[in-house]
Amino acid sequence: MERLLITICGRAGSKGFKNKNLKTFCGHPLVYYSLSAAELFLKSRPGLHADLALNTDSPELAALVAEKYPEVVFLPRGAELGGDRVPKMAVYQDSLRRMEQQTGAPYTALMDLDITSPLRTAADVANAFDKKQSRPDLDLVFSVCEARRNPWFNMVKTVDDHVEQVNRSEFTGRQQAPEVFDVNASIYVFKRDFLANNTDGMLWRGKIGVSVMMDTGIIDIDSEHDYQLMEAIAAHLYRTDPAFAAVRDNIR
Repeated sequence: MERLLITICGRAGSKGFKNKNLKTFCGHPLVYYSLSAAELFLKSRPGLHADLALNTDSPELAALVAEKYPEVVFLPRGAELGGDRVPKMAVYQDSLRRMEQQTGAPYTALMDLDITSPLRTAADVANAFDKKQSRPDLDLVFSVCEARRNPWFNMVKTVDDHVEQVNRSEFTGRQQAPEVFDVNASIYVFKRDFLANNTDGMLWRGKIGVSVMMDTGIIDIDSEHDYQLMEAIAAHLYRTDPAFAAVRDNIR
């Protein structure tokens, strides 16, 4: 039987954008968009056993979630996981271990939905989950968007007093170069054992697949400018795209 753990993880404070996890986005707390997308996904999968957990050291964030989503299990984050240098995989592992202790049974996968990526649809969540389900050989699936720059064709790096191609090539057109993606940090789906057995916090140790999302809908909010730009994009998408509007309208 498939058992999925869905996590929402957020630290108190932020050096890049103060208290970003507590922001109001287009009239609702930012975290509610991730919870709404998760809820819509689970409604489409009535046979799937899934638990939701919030891992945070922020009492304010915990209170926000408990107010409208009391079914979400609150996992108070210890001080050892509160620093900005702690790999996020350590927080995922902490969530997995504690939830398995509470429920008394192992999960088959863990899915994390990042708080600062509010513009994801229920289909985006389903696509990432289904990609992992259809590929048992993969240790991890994460969401991406099509890259606007290609390191084999139109990206350069500084070398001493000049620039050179990031990856040397003889390509004369972008279409000739390998397909590349931007990791957008919105959705991660881990195979349970790969996550549990990781020892160094590096995602790249496993075999990875990707789930492609719409690029103009995804900017990871890490500054006031990001936040303002995302609200402008969201206003357009909520007017024109029912899939995005459905997540907003499903917020409790």
